Amino acid sequence: MLIGFTYDQRSVYLAEGYGEEETAELDSDHTIESIDSALKALGHSTVRIGHARDLMARLTAGERWDLVFNICEGLHGTARESQVPAILDVYGIPYTFSDAGQLALTINKAWTKAVIGRAVPTPDYVVINDLQDLAEVTLALPLFAKPLSEGTGKGIGPGSIIRDVAGLMEQCRYVLETFQQPVLVETFLPGREFTVSFLGTGEHARVLGTLEIVLLDTAEPEVYSYVNKEECEQRVECRLVSGESDPVVRRAEAHALKAWQLLECRDAGRIDMRCAVSGEPHFIEVNPLAGLNPFHSDLPICATAIGLSYVELIGRIVDSASARVAAGVPVAVEKVA
Repeated sequence: MLIGFTYDQRSVYLAEGYGEEETAELDSDHTIESIDSALKALGHSTVRIGHARDLMARLTAGERWDLVFNICEGLHGTARESQVPAILDVYGIPYTFSDAGQLALTINKAWTKAVIGRAVPTPDYVVINDLQDLAEVTLALPLFAKPLSEGTGKGIGPGSIIRDVAGLMEQCRYVLETFQQPVLVETFLPGREFTVSFLGTGEHARVLGTLEIVLLDTAEPEVYSYVNKEECEQRVECRLVSGESDPVVRRAEAHALKAWQLLECRDAGRIDMRCAVSGEPHFIEVNPLAGLNPFHSDLPICATAIGLSYVELIGRIVDSASARVAAGVPVAVEKVA
């Protein structure tokens, strides 16, 4: 196949003056090179496209591809992850991973919890749009506060764990001012934390594997924070666990799979789960555009842990997307002369 490749290259945005945390979700040169090399190793021809503006320019010039391997996170707007899928939908070009509607939903953590909340355990929560909303918070302490629509641990640190009213005020002010978006405040879960990886779509989706997030003595305590994620090699152990031998993991995987299917996520990704005081796993958030750095991202780490090579992982993602396309019989748009 001729596969177009869309991505947001972190080094490009850093060179333009954007900050380290601001671009944390964007992809490294190494990730981009690794995906491109894997696609070629699978026998595909690739075209490196770049970000959404690059994609629009190429489409306007008449370029087309059999499939687009899309990892664009976007940088601006409340539906930034949806931008590239929406553009490709206009032209009838198929792509990997979830579509514009699913990505617009899941980037908003409160909307996501509202959709799955009756079927899958998730912490009680409230959304803070401004500091005046704090007067309406009735959730019992301790709480956890984080940006409503960020990933990669952005805005999360030891101060995210809220143990008193003053701490809640301080953390909400920080998130509102720094990230210019609402704050998700939810019941703090003090138990084990898992990230469950998936391959496939709908009834064909299956759990690839589950990693338990174990914070080392060098880590910021009690929270999988931005710093802990950025320096995970020194601060975190991602321990492969099995639902076959561990009933808590088994329940986490069952809840996560139900959420993955309810949200209609596609091809591959992750769901983060954390246990309450009772030990019951709860849904925290979903990542339908999971990172694909071969050595740093949880999905490839999980694949490696179960014996699936990086090239095989990329191949499974392409196969899942190709199967969807074949089943859906999409209408292709003819190349512009």
